[in-house]
Amino acid sequence: MRVLGIETSCDETAAAVVEDGRRVLSDVVATQFEIHRRFGGVVPELASRNHVVQVVPVVDQAVQAAGGPGAIDAVAVTSGPGLVGALLVGVQMAKALALAWDKPLIGVNHLEGHLLAAFLGETPPAFPFLGLVVSGGHTSLYAARGFGDYQLLGSTRDDAAGEAFDKGAKLLGLPYPGGVAIDRLARGGDRMAVKFPRPVVKGADLDFSFSGLKTALLHWVRQHGLPSGAGLSDLCASYQEAIVGALLQKAFRAAHRFELPRLVLAGGVAANSRLREAAVEQAAGQHGPQVILPAVRFCGDNAAMIAVAGTEALARGLRSGPTLNADPGWRLH
Repeated sequence: MRVLGIETSCDETAAAVVEDGRRVLSDVVATQFEIHRRFGGVVPELASRNHVVQVVPVVDQAVQAAGGPGAIDAVAVTSGPGLVGALLVGVQMAKALALAWDKPLIGVNHLEGHLLAAFLGETPPAFPFLGLVVSGGHTSLYAARGFGDYQLLGSTRDDAAGEAFDKGAKLLGLPYPGGVAIDRLARGGDRMAVKFPRPVVKGADLDFSFSGLKTALLHWVRQHGLPSGAGLSDLCASYQEAIVGALLQKAFRAAHRFELPRLVLAGGVAANSRLREAAVEQAAGQHGPQVILPAVRFCGDNAAMIAVAGTEALARGLRSGPTLNADPGWRLH
């Protein structure tokens, strides 16, 4: 089965064709970094308008690279969560194509797509596993026991990890996307140079909180001034280490508590080099769960992961009709 996936939940316009939920035949992503960079973050109205411009050529390129419309068996699209205006562009495009081609249509949860991105690797994870979904809008822990069978174990109480990276980078005068800039500078820095707090969420030890860490960075800069050179690298490395440490502390705790033998990193922040490195190191040192890392290209928003989720949903007999709509608050649990 060849499924066309369409993703427009935030600031990437993406389309991909995936065969049998595993083999990527085409994968096209149009980014909006340059549009949003001067604002230091995504502007929803600008994102939606750019999706309108990009969605037809992006989808056409992906479909033609996979053999044309006749090679497509179904259409999957992100219908939530995300920015409502952005989601609507992809949903309307998918509905039009499914109707015109007389193909099945399936609405996909964006977070499920991230969880299943690892199935595009050479060695797909086996169920059950713990999924750590970390991105600009989400930081959550899921127990995944089968396709469509997910239990939310913990989530952020305020800022997501990606937001902490982006807002911290903006404070330091670094360009958007902030996580990429901090990761790059941190590679030459001392991770122990600045001691940042590790947040504790009372009454919910698998939940996350990053707003206090962001405030601690602000106070440090006010007290010491904005560093440059090696000092900036040290500060980025220390700030990044605090985020990574908080993420992995909760993830390993959840894996142990719920006896989940595998840990899958997912979402845009899963491309962070220190998070990937530290996850493998800690798992080996603590005899923890097997760590499974999706390819960096499939960590950020992409349509191949949506096609995977769509393929598995179709295999379970799920279908969406012409009433499919955007659901910006769609929860996965």
